[in-house]
Amino acid sequence: MRAFVAVVLVLGLLAPATSAAAQDALALRREMEQMRKQFEAMQEQYKKTLDSMAERLDRVEARPQPAATAAPATVQPAAAQPAPGAPPAIGLTAQRPPGSEPTALDLIRPRQPYALYERRGPGQLLFDMGVTGDFVGNLTQHNVQKNQGGSFPGLENLFFLREGEVSFFGQIDPYARAEVRIEAGQDQRGEGLTVSVAEANLTLTALPYGTQLKMGQMRNRFGYLNQIHAHDWPFIDNPNVLQQFFGKGGLVDAGFEATWVPPLPFYLELLGGVFNGQNNVAFGRDQISNPLVTGRLRTFFDLDDWGAIQLGSSVAAGQTPQQKSSTIVGFDAKYKYTPPGWQRAAFTLLGEYLLSFRDVVMTDADGFDGTRHRNSQGFYVGGELRPFNHGELSKWLLGFRYDRTQYPAASGTEWAVQPFLTYYPSEFLRFRLGYKQTTRSQCCRYLDFQDNGGSARQLSEYFLQATFIMGAHPADRF
Repeated sequence: MRAFVAVVLVLGLLAPATSAAAQDALALRREMEQMRKQFEAMQEQYKKTLDSMAERLDRVEARPQPAATAAPATVQPAAAQPAPGAPPAIGLTAQRPPGSEPTALDLIRPRQPYALYERRGPGQLLFDMGVTGDFVGNLTQHNVQKNQGGSFPGLENLFFLREGEVSFFGQIDPYARAEVRIEAGQDQRGEGLTVSVAEANLTLTALPYGTQLKMGQMRNRFGYLNQIHAHDWPFIDNPNVLQQFFGKGGLVDAGFEATWVPPLPFYLELLGGVFNGQNNVAFGRDQISNPLVTGRLRTFFDLDDWGAIQLGSSVAAGQTPQQKSSTIVGFDAKYKYTPPGWQRAAFTLLGEYLLSFRDVVMTDADGFDGTRHRNSQGFYVGGELRPFNHGELSKWLLGFRYDRTQYPAASGTEWAVQPFLTYYPSEFLRFRLGYKQTTRSQCCRYLDFQDNGGSARQLSEYFLQATFIMGAHPADRF
């Protein structure tokens, strides 16, 4: 009996374990069956996808091919169109049949000489900028310094900034260009730099009949040297005749200048100008109702192997600060010889001859003022010689200048000789060393010198000049 009970107990304990194993086997079988069905479903799906791709491939391969591939059409360049806001491009040749003469309407119609906007991209400056510096050292006798009678009055025995210049110049639009030059320099010993607007002018370049009009503040185009700034002078100092006739700063004024180049077989430029008359030495009336009137003729001849020459004649007529008439006539010439194969001129010769016709106020012995007419004249001639074309020696030039002038408002004459040596390390840097011997027939109170115990009748001066250019700079004149 006891054995029967023990067997029943053992079977009772083993029964749950057998049931749990059966359940696990059943679960695994169900899981395997589920995975098998998923595999068969995926297989069926892949089979359908492959069949679909095969059908598409058959349709593509069964599609008929085009007979031939057309050659790409040649793209013709579009005609140049003016930029938005740009003036219309109107040319003389485009408005009339070839070979026919332009009509009066063609000539007076504004035209576009160059397509500015097509050459200038967005964001680019429409003007150029440049900076120049011109330093001069002057060494002379002590008595000349006391009298302030040197070539740079008040700056004798001093190294100073004669001209520091910032220039802006360029095209405004296809019809006009402009330039603005701001200068700084030292005028007197112990004083700071004087800053001024040397030039601010506008030039209309495409007026009817080939004329141009320049207006604003400018260096008058009287003669050859007056229109050139000091750092570009071919000499260290301004020639004596120009200093005596126009003053230290030259002829600079505000007004208009019109130029015309007529259609002739040779080059000829005609110029006429009207200015305020702000020059305190020769034309100081300073009002447009009694203006300073200028005129100039200029021509140029190319002599082939013998070089080239430029000739000019100028006139300026106005009133002095004392409201007396004043007329100055000038003649200028420049010759340049460049041998074959040379990059720069080997020999340059230039000069100007001026005549002054002026009414001046004179005080007689009794203290009464009267008007007296005075005629005076003066000239300078100078040049440079470049002995070598190649190598380091080609950077050296030998120069000279001779001056002789009468005083336009007083009696007396002065003459001077000036040799100088120029060295160009590059086209942007220049050094000059010069000597000048000046003799005056009379001296000196009436020449506006200080006459404070010194003398400036005989003077010897030594010059050192250093000039640099940064940025853009207008091309050198002939």
